[in-house]
This record gives sequence, structure tokens and C-alpha cells, in this order.
Amino acid sequence: MFLTTAVKIGFLVNPVSGMGGRVGLKGTDGAATQRRAEALGAERSSPSRAVLALRSIDKNLSAVFLTCSGDMGRDELDAVKLPSETVYVRQEHTTRKDTQAAAKRFLDEKVDLILFAGGDGTARDILEVVGDQVPILGIPAGVKMQSAVFALTPEEVGGLLASYASSGTLRDGEVLDVDEDGFRRGEVRARLYGVARVPDAPGMQSGKQAYHSGSSDDEAAEIAQYIVDSMDEDVLYIIGPGSTTARIGEAMGQKKTLLGVDAYVGRSPLRLDASEKDLLSILEEHDGPAEIIVTPIGAQGFFFGRGNQQISPDVIRRVGPENVVVVATPSKLNGTPTLRSDTGDADLDRSLSGKRRVVTGYKRRRLVEVG
Repeated sequence: MFLTTAVKIGFLVNPVSGMGGRVGLKGTDGAATQRRAEALGAERSSPSRAVLALRSIDKNLSAVFLTCSGDMGRDELDAVKLPSETVYVRQEHTTRKDTQAAAKRFLDEKVDLILFAGGDGTARDILEVVGDQVPILGIPAGVKMQSAVFALTPEEVGGLLASYASSGTLRDGEVLDVDEDGFRRGEVRARLYGVARVPDAPGMQSGKQAYHSGSSDDEAAEIAQYIVDSMDEDVLYIIGPGSTTARIGEAMGQKKTLLGVDAYVGRSPLRLDASEKDLLSILEEHDGPAEIIVTPIGAQGFFFGRGNQQISPDVIRRVGPENVVVVATPSKLNGTPTLRSDTGDADLDRSLSGKRRVVTGYKRRRLVEVG
């Protein structure tokens, strides 16, 4: 065994991480954005994803959890009946200062690993405090997750902790973050903030993932033309973000947000940069069939759950999983042979798994495994 005593884990949850996703804010960094997300009716999803991760932990794993008060950690551990010691008391309204103060407390307590629920911003805040002194492992719960410090899904966390406890094998994991203000304007400017130490085991997100889809303009244009030529004027089309789907807007001769979710009836725009609430309202009023058109975002192959949380489980179920169309260039699939869905609803993700026909060109499809 790598550790002869119980693994000492510092556990924290950024309770507001991911709130901006379903309401179309493309992130939740900063107090002003959090207030706007709340005003738009955003719900906190990070705590529930943290609970999913905690439930995946083997009860026989010898571990001691040090955590933060309330929904910054203690509530989630209590929900799955994992004993813990509270070593940091959160402020009434949590900010990045709480994350960093908790990380500093974990350092003082000499934890073996910090397990956190959040997104790239949370990873960046922790890295600024701990550097490479303590390995970190992220539960994916934000909107932007480009950093190579996250488990692929919350359910992978248990296996990763078990692997770390038994072998102690680590690797470097890049911590990147996107400028959110630019992101909301459709500009993707990712910056490398540093390198953390992370468990080296299957189930970890790989490094240097790109926040784009496709690498060939010709391939993307061919896909777009096929989709547009196949459109029916009575069908509601919900089209997700990405450079490949953006080409569909160009082929229609209509506006299409690069990083937003847009709704069209036939080739006519109905709502650009829609939130989950907008989409549910549109589906309620639309009297006719609907389709969702998405493309994998990032090198991990996620077509749901990364940058398009507005297309929520409720939206997908209203449309019907059978009416989800995935498009991807051959170049993209060559580097991402397995696709993934992380909607936050395990049953829905299972229904989307298996072999799926992905549109790869004009009247061309490829059978791709969805893990």
C-alpha cells in the first residue's frame, strides 16, 4: 500500500460553481455574476454533483475527511454519512477567499490530497495556495472545465481515490481558465495558470484539451450544408455551441452564437443565446417536432455537460433522446474516438450511451461509441 495510515482528504465544495450554465451566463465567476444568476432563477448544482462523487467512494476506503462548514463540504459529507471534521467555517456568502482560506487550512493540516467540487476558477484558486505541495482532484461541477485536474465524471472519483490510496502515482495536470467576459462575447481566450499534481489513473481528464470542435473548415462546412438541406420548416431546432455548429448558422444565412445555445423554427431564428428556462418555455409553446443538434466540446468528447448546460435533462427529455443529433468532423473524431455525456442525470446519460450515428459530412455518418 502507498499509505500505511488512513488517507487524509481535504474536501471542499464551491456551492455556486456551475450556476451560470443553465441560465446562459457561461460561468459564475465574481459576485455580480452570481447575483445575476440567482436573479435569473439559477439553482445550485455543485453540491448535488459533489454528493454523486462521494457516493462512488468505497466504504472500505480508509480515509479521514477534513472539510468546511455548511454546503461548502460538511452538508454533502453528512448526506452520504461519511464522518468528517470541520476545520474551516465559511462566510455567509462564499467567495474565492473562502476557497483559498480552506485550501490554506488543509495545507496546515497536512492533508494527503484536496478533493474539490467546482470548475476551472475553483481549481485556479486552490492552485494559487497549494502549488505542487498537495495533489488535487476535481469533481466536475462548473461551466468551463478545461483543466486537466478533473475526473471525467463525478462517478469516477471513487475509483481515482482508491487508485491514489493504493499506488500514490501522480502526474502533472495543467490548470487553465477562460476569461469569462470575453467568453460571453464569443471570444475564447484560455490561459495556462500553472501545473498541479493529480492522480495518474484512468478516469482523469487529459491535458491541453481544446475548446473547439473540428479542425477542418471544409469538413465543418460540409456537415453544416447537410444539416441545413435536411431541415424541415415546422421543426424546432435547438443548436448547441461550438465552431462546427456555428457553421450551421452560416449555411442558413442566419445569426448563430459561437458559445451559446440557439433556437430556430426551420431556418428562422426564434431565440439566440437561450437559457434553460427559455428553452423549456419555447418547447411548451411549440406545437410540433423538435431536434437538438450538438457537437463534442473539448478533447474529452463531451456533447452534453460541457459549456451547454442550458440543454438540461428536462430539455433533452422534452425533445426526446432519440431526437438528439450529434455532429463532428472526421478530424475531431480521429482524436476523440469515444464520445461522452455528463448531463448530471445518470439515467439519461445511460440512455444516451452505446453506439450512436454521428453526422460527419454530407449524407455521411459514422457509428461512434458513447461511453
